[in-house]
Amino acid sequence: MLLRRLPILAWLPNYNFRSGLADLIAGVTVGLTVIPQAIAYAGVAGLPPQYGLYSSFMACFVYTALGSVKDSAVGPTAIAAILTRENLHGLGPEFAVLLAFLSGCVELLMGLLQLGFLIDFISGPVSVGFTSAAAIIIATTQIKDILGLSFPGGKFLQVWAGLYEHIGETRLWDATLGLGCLLLLLLLRKVKDIKVGVNEKGGGGRGRAALAQALWFLSTTRNILVVLVCAGLAYYFDTKNQTPFVLTGEVRAGLPRLALPPLSATVGNHTYTFTEMTSTLGSAIFVVPLLSILENIALAKVFSEGKYVDATQEMIALGVCNMAASLVDSMPVSGALSRGAVNHASGVATPAGGLYTGALVLLALQYFTPYFYFIPKASLAAVIIAAVIFMMELHVFKPIWRTKKVDIIPAVVTFAACLLLRLELGIVVGIAVNLLFLLYASARPAVRVTSALVCASPTDTLRH
Repeated sequence: MLLRRLPILAWLPNYNFRSGLADLIAGVTVGLTVIPQAIAYAGVAGLPPQYGLYSSFMACFVYTALGSVKDSAVGPTAIAAILTRENLHGLGPEFAVLLAFLSGCVELLMGLLQLGFLIDFISGPVSVGFTSAAAIIIATTQIKDILGLSFPGGKFLQVWAGLYEHIGETRLWDATLGLGCLLLLLLLRKVKDIKVGVNEKGGGGRGRAALAQALWFLSTTRNILVVLVCAGLAYYFDTKNQTPFVLTGEVRAGLPRLALPPLSATVGNHTYTFTEMTSTLGSAIFVVPLLSILENIALAKVFSEGKYVDATQEMIALGVCNMAASLVDSMPVSGALSRGAVNHASGVATPAGGLYTGALVLLALQYFTPYFYFIPKASLAAVIIAAVIFMMELHVFKPIWRTKKVDIIPAVVTFAACLLLRLELGIVVGIAVNLLFLLYASARPAVRVTSALVCASPTDTLRH
């Protein structure tokens, strides 16, 4: 039981130099991926950019000891960010930090009570509808930054109405930079698929292998490379006293303070008590942890290679990660599928790769935050859109239609409800529709009557 609840005790005694080197390479690679994503996800959540970085190190350290999946990279994610934004109501970072703490408490309690079966109520079609709608909403909220526009509203319909009203105010340089970055990111994503490792005779030299590795590294670190180039370009224009791009602005330097989550918050002239804060967050206290667990376990199953995934341990680990991260002003965190793929492809050996990722984020916070000022918002928006566009699972609707047409209904209802209402309301509606189908099937079971011929005597048998 101790080995199951503290997985570090299982792999640490066999840890060696080879594993450490693999973890170092993977951890640094994931760190280069998470830094631009974290700054961008903070914008998605409606928070100052430093809060994305605050969310990217403590959970890595905690997951090293408690995590059971070596490939999982815990930190800010697109879904957690958009759910945070929809439930903050513009009231400030204190609510996001408290949401992280309460989400951790719920996840830990679910793990201790072994309530993983609740995930089963979120069926495949409902999950597809939710993630596809979330991806579209996230991409929609970033379009105004791509175009250099600024107007209030973060909901799907509000953003499109704002775009219609303000499209004439599009900034040419921001739009050019944003669309160029988006195209470049999508092209660099495919660079790793170029076949250079094998020659025509079936063999491969060291040069080809090195080139293949270099292309893979270029593709993996595309986010940080694009952001750095854009920041350098913005800095060059700044030296010429020109500001063609809308910039990220000041990012608070230094490490966050270590303190308990806020139990009260002052917004304007009103001071919110703990009860009022939790009431304002409402259903998000349960929806955010539920979906975070779903995202993390889905990631674990993808990279488990057929091995058993201890869902209870993952709930406990994710709960403690959120609770610990809230002590350093973090928003809710979960395992990110995109960074998990980078971790896996980098050859990570143990969860200790998170130590190097967290260390790299701490170095960035301590020494490099002044340079983040020059990052154009359009480049960060391109990073987000290029990441979430592949979350849309619209291609799944076709096989669903071919196999079981009725499953299209909860998928479409969830998708539409998430777009037109709120994400958490949308998934509740989808689950309700799915349960109605299950209840209807139970109340109206399919009965097949088979007629049987009963013979009175052997003579009748022969006659028949």
